[in-house]
Amino acid sequence: MDGRGSGSRRLRVACVGSGFIAGQHLRALAGLHEVEIVAVADTDPQRAEETATRHGARAYGDGLALLETEDLDAVWLCVPPFAHGALELAAIDRRLPFFVEKPLAPDLPTAEAIAGRLAGTGITTAVGYHWRHLDLVQRAADLLTEEPVQLVTGYWLDKTPPAPWWSQRARSGGQVVEQTTHIFDLARRLAGEVETVTAVERTRPEGPEDVPTAAAALLRFTSGVVGSISSTRVLGWRHRVALQVVAGGRLLELSERGLTDHELRVTSADGEEVLRSEQNPIATEDREFVDVLLGRAQQVRVPYEEALRTHALACAADRSAREGVPVRLTDGDADG
Repeated sequence: MDGRGSGSRRLRVACVGSGFIAGQHLRALAGLHEVEIVAVADTDPQRAEETATRHGARAYGDGLALLETEDLDAVWLCVPPFAHGALELAAIDRRLPFFVEKPLAPDLPTAEAIAGRLAGTGITTAVGYHWRHLDLVQRAADLLTEEPVQLVTGYWLDKTPPAPWWSQRARSGGQVVEQTTHIFDLARRLAGEVETVTAVERTRPEGPEDVPTAAAALLRFTSGVVGSISSTRVLGWRHRVALQVVAGGRLLELSERGLTDHELRVTSADGEEVLRSEQNPIATEDREFVDVLLGRAQQVRVPYEEALRTHALACAADRSAREGVPVRLTDGDADG
């Protein structure tokens, strides 16, 4: 582990990006007395300045310039999918621990290249698959130890996000890679690794906004469990973001209505139990990363190499849909 925080000195951290998700992390970090936010970068200079001023930090119009200038203990990389790559490599060159938001990239090769450079460095990393930090997810995992999982069914039924880059597949990776990756990650957490993916999608005509309007993936897990995960972006509201898991005599459904609004519904022949949580999983994952850097915890739940397995699965579903062929996954990699 390469974490530079020691003694009573506050960790000097920075954030590249100042959009919605960056704001969530900055709010969480600002609430930690062990942390000092010293710099913020954004390609929109006004937004960078406004965000930096709010946190008493310096503003940069370029993330690489921030990394070259500031003496940091860690950096949060909260940038659009297409902006990943150079930032992570710059952090690795400086042996700087980093937290990166999902997805790891709009494609698989970029993320694999970063993972290759990380291998053996001992640099502490974490990735924002925030569902992993929910107490309800741990409760579901505990319940599923009693009976083997048989079937998983996932959904991301939503509107199209307003960011101009989001509807461009080359820049966002598409809905499956950019959004539904959370559901793929939750499926891995509760049902294990996936062996093969066969997917289809409803495409749009060629043009600048070419992200499919709907997609569906059929999964076979290495354990023999089967499942499906569906996505659409044509609604005017977020309708359903959830994963259902069927085990012997029991059905579990985890759902998210907002970052601090989650529900676990457990149904059996005896009735239904509904557990709700207002836990902020982003604050929890930030706290965990900071604790690891300070030596108070041994490891993060989702280091880069673990997140790469989920990213490879989402990319496999995307590739299967685009190419019309099943994709087999081996050790987190997607092979045709």
